[in-house]
Amino acid sequence: MSVDQTITATAAASGANATQRFTTDKIGGAQTPPERVSELAREVLASVHKTIRDHNVTYDEYNALKSWLIMVGQDGEWPLFLDVWVEHVVEEVAAQSREGSKGTIEGPYYVPDAPELGFESTLPTRDNEAGTPLLFQGQVRGVDGTPLPEAVLEIWHADADGFYSQFAPGIPEWNLRGTVTADTEGRFHIHTVKPAPYQIPTDGACGKLISAAGWHPWRPAHLHLKVAAAGHQQVTTQLYFPGDSHNDDDVANAVKPELILAPTEVDGGQQVTYDFVLDPDVDDKS
Repeated sequence: MSVDQTITATAAASGANATQRFTTDKIGGAQTPPERVSELAREVLASVHKTIRDHNVTYDEYNALKSWLIMVGQDGEWPLFLDVWVEHVVEEVAAQSREGSKGTIEGPYYVPDAPELGFESTLPTRDNEAGTPLLFQGQVRGVDGTPLPEAVLEIWHADADGFYSQFAPGIPEWNLRGTVTADTEGRFHIHTVKPAPYQIPTDGACGKLISAAGWHPWRPAHLHLKVAAAGHQQVTTQLYFPGDSHNDDDVANAVKPELILAPTEVDGGQQVTYDFVLDPDVDDKS
């Protein structure tokens, strides 16, 4: 880990970057009907009210909460907070009827339009990129077993120091990010390096919550992917490595048994095969 990265990769900086990315890429689209807003807002507030009553929350505790909520906004950490502690349940509900591959949270560090690469590809890296070389390969199929030609896999992950390009300083724009198009049999071979476990930022509001609650801030090492094919539902997922000490207590609650890889040792690195199975689009189901 470089000294410059350690000093300048702050929660405020990465939080602000995540917030800016969200406002650029995600805000907009379909509007929620007011009846639905009212229903959800009332239930959330009712749960808050119940917690206050059940635990005899004091004014000092209430004011501490108010101060912390203000700090989350000032630090730009709402995307971080929601993606770490809320998104896994939203994903669970959204995917409950799927038969194919398991998904999990997207997280705050996705960037669209990564460089396009062929089915046999190497993710962009720096010269002498640190980390264990990793070959990630597999096939994309439908739930009926049919290979899905020219499926598209977006892949991104942290480097060997636990930093993401475009969210930490000193890293080239598209480092360890790519858009891979599978071959006519849905197969792909991606050369990269094994990512490291990392702590979510702890010097801002989310870190204060973690400290106050006596929690830990660690995420296990993982690969992020979005996998899509014509006529099929996209899967957003993360894949994890066996033996990581935080697979069982991931701060983001995103690890599922089906998402643990089984890499094998090869000369100078590791390789792993993992296949994706996509459900048909809802409109295509008979």
